[in-house]
Amino acid sequence: MVSKTGAPIVVGVDGSETALQAVRVAAGEAAQRNRPLRIVHAFIWPLMKVPLGPAPGAPADAGLRGQAERCVAEAVAEAGKVAPEVAVTGAVVDGAASPVLLAEARDAAMVVLGNRGLGGFAGLLLGSVAVQVSAHAECPVLVVRGEVRADGPVVVGIDDSELSREAVRFAFEEAAWRGAELVAVRAWLYPTPVGPGDILPLVYDLDAFRDEEERVLAEAVAGCSEQYPEVPVQRRLVRGSPGRALVEESRTAQLVVVGARGRGALGGLLLGSVSHAVLHHAHSPLAIVRKLRTVEET
Repeated sequence: MVSKTGAPIVVGVDGSETALQAVRVAAGEAAQRNRPLRIVHAFIWPLMKVPLGPAPGAPADAGLRGQAERCVAEAVAEAGKVAPEVAVTGAVVDGAASPVLLAEARDAAMVVLGNRGLGGFAGLLLGSVAVQVSAHAECPVLVVRGEVRADGPVVVGIDDSELSREAVRFAFEEAAWRGAELVAVRAWLYPTPVGPGDILPLVYDLDAFRDEEERVLAEAVAGCSEQYPEVPVQRRLVRGSPGRALVEESRTAQLVVVGARGRGALGGLLLGSVSHAVLHHAHSPLAIVRKLRTVEET
């Protein structure tokens, strides 16, 4: 579903309070971006071959299907309170959470999820849904967790990958819309190989290596700084674990942005220790960028 005003912001709901918080954040994103909001409930019960309608003698809106429709209606009403100017639609879509959300992501500008839920979204960040959607969605995925705040910077993790560049672009957009400072973080432990089979030297010039890391960090934000001159930028080179660095920065951030996969210090983001640290321990909402839709695509 793509309206004349562009691809929608899609948010998954399940009736939980955390899902309603995700709706509030998604409504704000839709208002900022002048996009419609699509609220989706993944209705897994048809796959289970169980009765979906009301029991004999029960009200017509009872039963599992009626419950799902009320869940979506409540979320639509909540979005209207936050952003009455946004066009909001709701849908109950048959299927499991991950396939439903990935299908929705094909035509979305962003998918928004709560960090905990019920039903199809239960244990979102402890299971496979967040990893699957974030790793494969054809748009950025915003996971609403921690404290949702209107102040603080937008933090972006920097490495040498193509997806890191996409994340930087997305972070600058968000910082511009929010009127926020952007903090670009590049974390390192040791020099990293630049290609298969590379052998690292046993001895290296630490100062020279740090200077090179500073140069890479500066170049990573230079282009977008020119495009968004109104966004103040702070660059932070951190020696240590990238996961810990980003989690620490999230304590005062209103948003943390990372690429879905990376190289070097952020390599294997959604599959290794950085995934565990950021997804499970961030103190603010987290945007995971695999692909950033351009104006032409929407």
